[in-house]
Amino acid sequence: MGLENIRKKILKYKIGHYALKACSVLYLIAVKLNLLLYKLKIKKQKSVDSFVICIGNITAGGTGKTPTVLLCARILAEMGLRVAVVSRGYKRPKKEEEVVVLYDQKSLDWQNAGDEPYMMNLLLKEKQVPVIVSKSRYKAAKRATEEFKSQVILLDDGFQHHKLKRDRNIVLLDAQKPFGGGLLPYGNLREPLTALERADLLFLTHSDLVSESKLASIKKRIKHYNPSLPVLEAVHKPKNYFDLIKNEPVALDAMKGSAVCFCALGDPKSFETTLKNLGINLKQTWRYADHKKYTLDDIKNMVSLRGNLPLITTFKDYVKLPDGWQEYVKDNFYMLEIEMSLTGDGLETLKETIEP
Repeated sequence: MGLENIRKKILKYKIGHYALKACSVLYLIAVKLNLLLYKLKIKKQKSVDSFVICIGNITAGGTGKTPTVLLCARILAEMGLRVAVVSRGYKRPKKEEEVVVLYDQKSLDWQNAGDEPYMMNLLLKEKQVPVIVSKSRYKAAKRATEEFKSQVILLDDGFQHHKLKRDRNIVLLDAQKPFGGGLLPYGNLREPLTALERADLLFLTHSDLVSESKLASIKKRIKHYNPSLPVLEAVHKPKNYFDLIKNEPVALDAMKGSAVCFCALGDPKSFETTLKNLGINLKQTWRYADHKKYTLDDIKNMVSLRGNLPLITTFKDYVKLPDGWQEYVKDNFYMLEIEMSLTGDGLETLKETIEP
């Protein structure tokens, strides 16, 4: 059961509101105390011989960090810089500080690396960008500088991780639900909005899914906390479908009409909305907990219920399909490929921010 469902159950009761509010106060004290310890240098930051760019958010759930990391990695690689991605590998079974290097390692599966690092490795191989995973971001970053002589390190989901010193902070907010409705566990905020003072650049993702007046209101509130912060409007832009049976791309306009879909994402609604905007009439959707490990029973269940309709998923979900899934899905199985896109002159602003 996800955090959102647990919260809803608790908030059905009046005492639940008070309990979660009290927990949020305790959470706020812990967050502020942690920052104070770093400010007083009781807790010490560690540096590596590389330009470190953190890409993170201030809310729990999906905002588009992975597509943003991929976008930055490709831009920097095309500048001729040696780039590495550092990630903690959320929900991987090995929690210790072992460093796992993903760099053309065909034998390494997603469970040992984490689904998102594994996916990033597949997509960044052509750019020769290593993805390095460890609970200790410092150890991973140090490995990147020693083994790959990385000039730039992209720290995935590290805005609340203060131990590794960074040169730039890029923060993502989802325009559909930007401010989280309060601090955890009452709301989804990982930190109070004053944390935006630490940001150097902000992506307002899914900006195409809200009105212009709402975008203006969000930007006004952001500027209250950081008046000089550049705010870029970003959209999750569909690239194409990929036929998982025939191993070939399929043009977006070639798929219309009825279909079914499944995903295990922090924000499943955005994926489903994207499909609807592409002309897909969703007859059935399956939403699983973020980072779910799929089983053959999951696949068999969806195939038995889809009828003859196309089955559509995401790249992140595709990499977690269990061995032997091909025995149960014989046709009409597609993956929607998404890329992060910036409107206006956003790309130039991003390049100026991330170039060492």
